[in-house]
Amino acid sequence: MPVTLAENSYGKQAIRLVTVRRHAGRHELKDVTVAIRFEGDFAAAYTDGDNQGVLPTDTMKNTVYALAAEHPFDNVEDFGLALTDHFLSHSPRAASVRVELTDHLWEPIPVGNAPHPHAFRQAGSERRIAEVTRDRQSARVRAGIEDLVVMKTAKSAFEGFPRDRYTTLKETADRILATAVRATWRYSRPYVAFGPLWHEVRRVLLETFANHDSRSVQHTLYAMGEAVLETLDVEEVHLVMPNRHHLPVDLTPFGMENRNEIFVAAAEPYGLIEGTVRRG
Repeated sequence: MPVTLAENSYGKQAIRLVTVRRHAGRHELKDVTVAIRFEGDFAAAYTDGDNQGVLPTDTMKNTVYALAAEHPFDNVEDFGLALTDHFLSHSPRAASVRVELTDHLWEPIPVGNAPHPHAFRQAGSERRIAEVTRDRQSARVRAGIEDLVVMKTAKSAFEGFPRDRYTTLKETADRILATAVRATWRYSRPYVAFGPLWHEVRRVLLETFANHDSRSVQHTLYAMGEAVLETLDVEEVHLVMPNRHHLPVDLTPFGMENRNEIFVAAAEPYGLIEGTVRRG
């Protein structure tokens, strides 16, 4: 039976890039992880060992550093656009290039009432992310945020679900809702003010999570996506929200009253809720 190479791609993963822009009186720090993937006419490298046209992945890594030096960037989306444009221009066999970028966020350490000019602390667990895909016709940009850890201790419930003989979960009108949000979104236009819009999407997600009267994680997920689409120039938003369970501790064996104040955080297993909210 004949066999064929059905699909193929190759690239470089986990390229770590740290840049320091030394302005008078202050420094700007960027800490980015880059992943690159080529798709195109590379079948001969697999079937015949013919490496003509196969750009070395080590060259991809070096290109990241060189372009970061030539094109200092504020937003990872802009850097992804520069990288994909360069790779397609210099790699005739490539039909499309995808670059994924993770921005590990740092902020100046406050000293007194002012930020320190060249000392930084990592800004929690959250990371800014972007994905830029470019082919010979167009470029597509997705922006996002991951590991945005949030919790609310009121206005969260889970009631009215089906029950069978294996159901032990009790209904509750007052529970803790905690999650680590991963959100990715596509703007209505390919080129926008990436930095300000990213911060605005983040603000709307956080404010909606805080204010929403949640009947479930699914209910809040939709409300967050809907608020982004109603407020900003975004075409669709995809949200992943693992339910970080906080289970009430039964204090009655100790002769104490349960006042819904003492909980145990359960890391595993956890519910995983995911959805895409899109215009139209």
